[in-house]
Amino acid sequence: MKYREIDDNKVILKLREILKELPGMCREVFLAMGNTATPRTRLGYAYDLRLFFNYLSEENPNFAGKNLKDFTVSDLEKIHVPDINEYMDYLSYYIKEGNDGSYNEITNRENGKSRKLAAVRKLFNYYYKLEKISGNPAELVDTPKKREKEIVRLEPNEAADLLDAIESGENLSTGQKRFFDATSVRDLAIVTLLLGTGIRVSELVGIDIDDLDFDTNGVLITRKGHKEMTVYFGSEVEKALKRYLSERIKLNPLPGHEGALFLSIQNKRIGVRSVEKLVKKYSQAVTPLKKISPHKLRSTYGTELYRETGDIYLVADVLGHNDVNTTRRHYAQQSDSNRRRAANVIKLREEG
Repeated sequence: MKYREIDDNKVILKLREILKELPGMCREVFLAMGNTATPRTRLGYAYDLRLFFNYLSEENPNFAGKNLKDFTVSDLEKIHVPDINEYMDYLSYYIKEGNDGSYNEITNRENGKSRKLAAVRKLFNYYYKLEKISGNPAELVDTPKKREKEIVRLEPNEAADLLDAIESGENLSTGQKRFFDATSVRDLAIVTLLLGTGIRVSELVGIDIDDLDFDTNGVLITRKGHKEMTVYFGSEVEKALKRYLSERIKLNPLPGHEGALFLSIQNKRIGVRSVEKLVKKYSQAVTPLKKISPHKLRSTYGTELYRETGDIYLVADVLGHNDVNTTRRHYAQQSDSNRRRAANVIKLREEG
């Protein structure tokens, strides 16, 4: 069974657990989503709807103290636009009690609010289309306006410095150096592959050894929506991967992880969180003022590919974007160097 299938099965089991906490009417909604949304997307909606109903029970006087399991379709008729607007305001900042009795401050920016509103809309849309409720207040609530943020990425010299740092181990703490000899070749292969192909970290951890083809310098990955695609890499990535594979064959993976390309210290398939930590560890030694993550390495690749080719459709295809407008918003921006050049183009007065 492929990694993506195993991961999906784990998510499906978790989704079933969350559905047991939600009102019974939600189950019908999630069954309807089964053919149109991935398990992880459905799980995200489940978490968001649990938060929504908890909010209604704890903060909305019309439902004070109501048990989540007791909410019904008729209760949706009692929810109006101001109620959902108040919920959106609540999402900006609230305090959540942890299982250990501690209290955590939670904030949501525009993206987080939009995702949570989308979950509420799914619920109302479903029952409105079935004509089981007379109105759809969720559709009347404005989607939070997303602020365009400048993309954080590595400049070419910074990318080179990052790879050098992984090879040398310079600027790492004593604790970080403890496993350096055992993981540096693997870490270099991981970061080189991310920088050299722009694949997502979730795609990287799912790669099996058999997915590599050095005859074509291609790697088979599973994109969002379970779409398989071959991504091609250059000689630098090839060299880093082959060096790592010479170390990989000496390892003894745990049962169930034999096919995984990248292994953790525990000889299990490496996870997304572990890759995020190693990227953060090395990047802090090189660019402490930039918060670099695997996604920022993906942005670095996309930016460089666009700079070199000027072909936004190629960038969209290689990155696996379904909508080229997504790519255009992120990468077809004027670079800093272009803006500096523009400053000297216009002459206000002739120099005497």
